[in-house]
Amino acid sequence: MALFGRARPSTPLEDVDVVLADLDGVVYAGAGALPYAVDSLARAGATRRLGYITNNASRTDASVADHLSALGLTTRPDEVVTSPQAAMRLLATLIPAASTVLVVGGEGLETEVRKAGFAVTRSADDAPAAVVQGFAPEVGWVHLAEAAYALAVPESEGGIPWIATNTDWTIPQARGVAPGNGTLVSAVHTAVGRLATVAGKPEVPIFEEAVARFGAQHPLFLGDRLDTDILGANRAGIASALVLTGIDRPKHLLAAAADHQPTYILGDLRELHEPYPEARIRDGLVTVRDARVRIDGPDVQILAAGDRPIDLLRAGARAIWDTGRAIYGFRVPELLYADPFHRP
Repeated sequence: MALFGRARPSTPLEDVDVVLADLDGVVYAGAGALPYAVDSLARAGATRRLGYITNNASRTDASVADHLSALGLTTRPDEVVTSPQAAMRLLATLIPAASTVLVVGGEGLETEVRKAGFAVTRSADDAPAAVVQGFAPEVGWVHLAEAAYALAVPESEGGIPWIATNTDWTIPQARGVAPGNGTLVSAVHTAVGRLATVAGKPEVPIFEEAVARFGAQHPLFLGDRLDTDILGANRAGIASALVLTGIDRPKHLLAAAADHQPTYILGDLRELHEPYPEARIRDGLVTVRDARVRIDGPDVQILAAGDRPIDLLRAGARAIWDTGRAIYGFRVPELLYADPFHRP
């Protein structure tokens, strides 16, 4: 496994030429920066390029860049890769240029539709050539209903394409975890019985665009979600780090299927700059620094918790993942999935 594959301690940033970071749950939650994120990324950016990949379709790349700059991470719009941009690349292969598109979403999505040369409508009565749906806080029943009307005919029977910028079920906010675009897409799906084509993470095109835009040879992607960030990076062949400041928690990490497992596990972004410990494995015992975990039949045994919860989690994850067995086949001690890590 790449997670602990280094023969000597080195930081996750060693040999990395471009750091690609998710935003919500990694850099900020709502308007405010997450602890240690800005300083840690700025330090990384002193010696390598920084870029950002986001599934959030509610804002333009320029507004995201302004937000990051205000937080202390000087950022240009072209350093932000958004799911609406990925959606437009996909849409251009499906409908004629200058077609009318029904937009369900906010300014970020509408701006990219217009930049791509398409006309925007908010009504199914305008005979749109496609529906593009993305998250925005103001999206409500009226907007979802227009999408349902436009998508009433299945595509296999001559209906129009339906593209979702992303299907994240949740989005971290300053006050907690809120419904994401996946819940809104699901509402339309329930009404029409069709599935959307997804443009953003975990699909590969958004990662390929980022790699090409930054000319990355050895990128590292930072994310807080296994089902979009880490799965997408793995599909794209990009090294990844799950940072425990957003959506997914230790219990989700321990249960991760092989294609959802990150290269690194970080409590917060300060650990980008710390030596990443090698997992030593002997006779079924996994040791990470002074944390030790062993699998004995159905039991996950903690032989030593160690001084750092993150090392215990790393050891436990490696021990469970190496068996190739599903998490429900184990008895897992509560200490292993305890959650002392920061989250919004």
